[in-house]
Formats: sequence, C-alpha cells, structure tokens
Amino acid sequence: MDTQQRSEGDRVVLKRTIGYFSGVSFIITVILGTGIFISPGAVLLCSQLNVGAALVIWTACGIISMAGSLCYAELGTTFPSSGGEYFYIKRGLGPIPAFVFLWTCVVFIRPAATTVQALMFAEYVIQPFFPGCAAPETIKKASAIALIVTVGIINCLSVKWIILAQNMFMVLKLALLTAIIISGIVHLAMGNTSNFDKAFEGKVPNVSQIAEAFYQGMFAFGGWNVLNYFIEEIKNPRKNIPRSIITAMCAVIVFYLLVNISYLTVLTPKEIVSSAAVSVTWADRTIPSVAWIIPVSVAISIFGSLNGGMFMLGRLNYAGSKEGHLPAIISMLHVRYLTPAPAMIVSTIIASIFVIPTDLISLTNYFSFSTWLLVGLTCISLVVLRYREPDLERPYKVFLPIAFAVIAVSIFLVLAPIIQSPKVQYFYALLFMLSSILVYIPFVHFKLQIPYFDKITCHLQLLLEVSPTDIFEDSKTE
Repeated sequence: MDTQQRSEGDRVVLKRTIGYFSGVSFIITVILGTGIFISPGAVLLCSQLNVGAALVIWTACGIISMAGSLCYAELGTTFPSSGGEYFYIKRGLGPIPAFVFLWTCVVFIRPAATTVQALMFAEYVIQPFFPGCAAPETIKKASAIALIVTVGIINCLSVKWIILAQNMFMVLKLALLTAIIISGIVHLAMGNTSNFDKAFEGKVPNVSQIAEAFYQGMFAFGGWNVLNYFIEEIKNPRKNIPRSIITAMCAVIVFYLLVNISYLTVLTPKEIVSSAAVSVTWADRTIPSVAWIIPVSVAISIFGSLNGGMFMLGRLNYAGSKEGHLPAIISMLHVRYLTPAPAMIVSTIIASIFVIPTDLISLTNYFSFSTWLLVGLTCISLVVLRYREPDLERPYKVFLPIAFAVIAVSIFLVLAPIIQSPKVQYFYALLFMLSSILVYIPFVHFKLQIPYFDKITCHLQLLLEVSPTDIFEDSKTE
C-alpha cells in the first residue's frame, strides 16, 4: 500500500504530483473513451453520408473543443483551485448558479456517465463468455458495480497509482490508434481512395442535421476540461495547464481525423453507418485473425476514461464541500494517503446505485444539454471576471473573442436537441436542476443544522481516518 510522503510539518493537503506528461495523459484518456471506436457512424449519418462534410464537422468540433479548453486554461491558471466549472461559476456568477450545477453534476450527470461506462466495460468483458446470446443483465450489473468499487478504492488509496494507470492507458490507446492510422495509410497507398473521390458531392445536410452531427462530434471530444477539476494537484499549474491542454487537444484532433480517414479507406459510408461498433467492423475486414484486439482495446479505453472520470468527480465533491455547499466531511483528506477519501466514497456509492435501475440511465440523454450550458456559463464567468476584476494576475489570457465564440456555440448546442426533438423529459431535467434551490435555501443560505449531524461527522472522521485540510496549519499558527 503506497503512502505518499508528506512535508512542511505533516500538513494534510493535496500534493502536487501531476506533471506535464501526466496532465496530457489525463486529458487524452478521458476524451478517448468509446467515441472514436464506436460513434463515427453517427456523425456520418447526420452528415447525410457526405464524407467531406463529416470530416469538416470533426475538424470543427476539435477546433471548438480547443477554444473551450483555452478559455478554461485562463481560468485554471488564474484560480488554481480544484472544482472546475463549479468554482468559476461561483466566483463569476454567484453561489446559486454554482450550487445548481454542483447538485446536477454530483447527484446525476457524473455518476450516470460513470455508470454507462462501467456497463459498457462489463458488456465487452463478459460477452465473449456468452457466445451466440446476450449476457445476463444481473452479471453485467454486478461486474459494473465491482469495477466502480475497485476504481473508487484505488482512488482512495493512492494518487500515484491513478497517475501511473492513466499514463499506461494513454500509451496503449495511442498505440492502437496509431496502428489503425498506419493501416489506413497503407490502404491509401494501395489506391483505396474511392470514398474520397468527389467527397463533397451528394446530399447536403440541413441546419438541423448539422446541429445533430455537431452534437455527436462534441460528445466524442468530451473531457477536455478534466485538468480544471484537480488543479491543486498539478505541478507548476501556470505553465503545465496551457501546455498540457494544447498538446493533448492537438494530438486528439489529429488522431480523430486520421482514424476516421482510415475507417473510410476500408469501409463504405453505408457500412460505417450500419455498424454498431465501427472499429470492430474495421478489424474484421482488415485483421480477422486478431480482430479480438479491438474489443479488448475498447474495454481498456473505457476503463481509462472511467478512471479519470471518477478521479474528476471526487475532486468536484471535494471542492463543493470546501466552499460550504456539501457536508464538511467530504472536504477532508485521509491523514496517511492524502486523498479525498470521503469524496471518493460518496462518488462510488452514488454511481453504484445508478447501476441498479437501468431506466435512470436513459434519462441521462435528456441532461446532455446541461453540459454545454455549464460550459457556456463558465465562459460567461470568464468574461464577467475580465471586466469586474481586471487587475487579477492572469498568467495566461485567452483572446476574448474566442470566449464569445464558445458562448455562442454553447447556446447553439443547448438549444439544438430541445428544438430538434422537444420532449417532456427535458422539462423534467430542468425541474430536477432547479429543485436544488430547495436544498440550497435551508441548508446553505440559512445554514440549517441537522440534529446530531456534527456527532455523525466526528464518528465518520475517526472511522475513515480523515482530517480537515488545514488542521495542521491552524495548529502551527496558534
């Protein structure tokens, strides 16, 4: 069991253990989940099988993601505190909008996303044991819960283990994608260019279809904001945050484009659209004798993305508690391992509960608009802080029109799914988000105390061996 070394008088604080390379690996492993292996067909379908339009949309999605990440780089270097969008919205727009999104992310969006990834991992791992039939749901759910608990335990015990795992996952993922790209180059050299001849001819997608294609593409790029959730653990954040973001995003954009081109050298647009997992279909066509490598690689990819997502969720809980928006126990760190163990335990429990009722997962689609609403509000906070606090030291400043462009794209991506397919579930999602105010008013604004809650916190603190992050600093100053 790995115990991190402490210094500065045994202070209980998060340690800066994530350097430039690890920052790059976190971004890449979280983004490269299942999107590039499974969903290129969705962008192509929404593009009306127009190969040129699909590749342009992939490129545009990458550029938009890069623009958003540069806005987050300014906020991260200006405010080196964990918590991501929650902290920036609280600073720029006030505590109520911040709490609404803390509530939505902690209670629903992040745990549900973790659950989806865990169930997909279980599907890829278990299905080979049930050839010719579907794997039993009970076994899949039990495996998903086991995975979530395992990742949660690792996150509680050691940050170094998580960093090592993310670095290894990045190398494995990029190695696989490189192999796919090289295969595509070989096929292009052999003259398999028919899908690229007259690439922009054919049906032209309308505005609604372009919006849906962008939505699918932006989903595949999700995770570019991961570093902002654990800035307190990044070495020299002023330099490493912009460098890690720019390196990782450039790499992801290039890999996404080249992998899509590789798919198109082997498969026709119709074959890509009709395939449930385009990477598996591609492998069956190009390397049938070792096609099993792709499902294994997808499982590894999902594990890496889930691992990074759990790490991120724990830090969001930790930051919300430090700001007084969640119970104090959640902001405490383990006195030996210096990890936010209570925050990770809460994240693990909620995500495990989500595995049981599958119908809850289907509701996740109707919360998708809130993700980009969160990004839009964060960039609005950036603009507000530029004008309200112009004298703040900003080691990195993004070109302000970029922030306005991201805000415009966010508005578009928030409204697009609701306008295209208006359903009552979107109203329920909005109602759920606003219900957080019923919690905020009594427990945060008026600081209503629950009887015996302090005693329960004390007992949990002793049981979990956790301490407030400033207890040793206070004792030194007194």
